[in-house]
Amino acid sequence: MITLDKIYHAAFVLKDVARKTDLIDASNLGSDAQIYLKTENLQVTGSFKLRGAYYKISQLSKEQQQAGIIACSAGNHAQGVALAASKMGIKSIVCMPDGAPISKVEATKSLGAEVILVKGTYDDAYAHAIDLQEKTGGTFVHPFDDDSVIVGQGTIGLEILEQLEDMDAIVVPVGGGGLLAGVAYAVKSLKPQIKIYGVQAAHAASMYESVRCKQSVTLETVPTFADGIAVKTPGQNTLALVEEYVDEIVTVSEDEMAAAILMLMEKQKLVSEGAGAVSVAAVLFNKIPLNGKKVVCILSGGNIDVNILSRVITRGLVTSGRNATLQIALEDKPGQLLGVSEIISKCGGNVVSVHYSGSDPNMAITSCFLTIGLETRDFKQIEEIKKALTNAGFNIVPIREQG
Repeated sequence: MITLDKIYHAAFVLKDVARKTDLIDASNLGSDAQIYLKTENLQVTGSFKLRGAYYKISQLSKEQQQAGIIACSAGNHAQGVALAASKMGIKSIVCMPDGAPISKVEATKSLGAEVILVKGTYDDAYAHAIDLQEKTGGTFVHPFDDDSVIVGQGTIGLEILEQLEDMDAIVVPVGGGGLLAGVAYAVKSLKPQIKIYGVQAAHAASMYESVRCKQSVTLETVPTFADGIAVKTPGQNTLALVEEYVDEIVTVSEDEMAAAILMLMEKQKLVSEGAGAVSVAAVLFNKIPLNGKKVVCILSGGNIDVNILSRVITRGLVTSGRNATLQIALEDKPGQLLGVSEIISKCGGNVVSVHYSGSDPNMAITSCFLTIGLETRDFKQIEEIKKALTNAGFNIVPIREQG
């Protein structure tokens, strides 16, 4: 059973373990809302998950601790469990999906846990962990659907209320729902007038669908780069709490997450993983009616795999109009490229790549396709460049028409 007293107790237990992360003004993100960021991406292990994992393990009996800890995770809970268990001198085994970012796998090992990689998704790792728990008698520490874990995550809500008294809303990333349930319970118990919104990746919207259908929904797949919230089935406990205490859940696309990550890096010098940035993406892309409101967005984690970071940045540039590709059908004669580049330069664009193709069988022998990659300020500038090229007689064609 979750109570406010237990959340205050968790805050006491965690005071020398978890950082009281900063709440920073992020009004320069360009939203009509007044945004504040709760920087759990700067938490110990790079994620809020340490809070729930440590509090759960701290409340186990000596016999349970001696039996060892078993957990499953896409990465962030894994690191929280590993660190908590190591601090208390307890053996831990963590099952992770084989597609988990290498950085999260290695970090979990370095914190003292034994890692077992399981083929498939988080849910497959969960099934393996449950089987392992039954065979070994170890204590299973669930990543979200556990009262003590939810209580530990709820300490973030207490901190936000201490750091900013007059907020209108809090926007929270959602996977299985432990963070959202804990924060919503803590905040609504003390200040019920504050709106609580959850945000999921559109391709992993199990909580969103469950609330909409008024029953637990299991998704077949969760194809999102936001691995920290790629959960097929929400928790039973978390779903009940979300239905009671959360005002609304919305979803964001992969491109919107990428744009939010890029903006956080550029404007706030903060690195966020996809799961951590969904809250900001929801506000920036107006998924929630928050114009003129004072809003706290929780950045739940910053453990993004550097191997995909460059791709995420590229997607973010395209989504925000900072990067564009134009294809122009030309007569293959001298001076054409010079004419195109002069127009782009006069409009303030920067050419970063040029590809020439005269081999398309659908073209005339004397024609070619010129594909140009551009750095631009925004979508308005892209349209200005297109208009200037068209007015000069150049024929811009959709890239899909080639071949």
